[in-house]
Amino acid sequence: MTVIALVSAKSCGVTTSALAMTLSSTRPSLLAECDPSGGTLRAGFFQAQITAGTGLYHLAVAERAGEDALAQAFADHLVRLDDSGHRQILPGLTDPAQAPALERTWPALAQVMRVLSDEGGYDVVIDAGRLALESGRLHPTLTPAPLLHGADLVLLVVRATDQSLALARHMAEPLRNELTDRGTGAEALGVLLIEDGSRRAHEVSEALRLPVMAALPWEPDTAAYLAGTGRAPRKLNRSALLSSARTALGHLQAAASRRALHQQYPPTQPVPAVRPASAVPQVAGVLQRLGQGRVDPRV
Repeated sequence: MTVIALVSAKSCGVTTSALAMTLSSTRPSLLAECDPSGGTLRAGFFQAQITAGTGLYHLAVAERAGEDALAQAFADHLVRLDDSGHRQILPGLTDPAQAPALERTWPALAQVMRVLSDEGGYDVVIDAGRLALESGRLHPTLTPAPLLHGADLVLLVVRATDQSLALARHMAEPLRNELTDRGTGAEALGVLLIEDGSRRAHEVSEALRLPVMAALPWEPDTAAYLAGTGRAPRKLNRSALLSSARTALGHLQAAASRRALHQQYPPTQPVPAVRPASAVPQVAGVLQRLGQGRVDPRV
């Protein structure tokens, strides 16, 4: 299906937006909280009900033990958002000091995300957190760069304010260059606009020289619930935020599909033989392990 990575220049609602998309997806969905500065879902949305014994850091430990250990750990450290296992979350780091241990693990995780999307039918949303630069490039430790390189789409989350635009403007060009040189191309990059401010989509697009691929309304009550600071609104599933997230996800899926077709069948070029992602030993067994115990939501 689709792998979408969300990033920001500063805290702009990346985690809340990623969670809204995961909850609103009509297909199996996974939110991977991969912010090197630490995750917030554990203390926020989950109200500290998940201990440090579950989450992203343990995958770094497992990856060093071998391929099968990584597959087992990935499945074991997911947290279900519903009884069917239709929606799941990989909680993030509990301490930013753990981030260096993941530097060699990111490429393997990028392969796992690809398999879940292409063969498992999952919508994968990656919370990549706040961007960090070093000499004009993505910082190798403070940004999960391999996850951005492998994503179908990378969305720079921006609020509709002058301050947010000013901060994002300095990140847009380095991120565009990074995806051109090491990712799937500059066309993968766009903006997810949080409509909290006076700036309109066309103004944001012009300022950043990026397309606004999706927009979400500013709905404080639902956002507070997703952040763990408020109660669930009445008729949560009908909230403007989740409804818009569902629509936005559909648009993004369509955009990613168009890009994939264009890349797979370029004009006048033969179609190359592609090695299935699941054939890569590093991710062997992931789909099988995730499928154990998951109930088909259509039943």
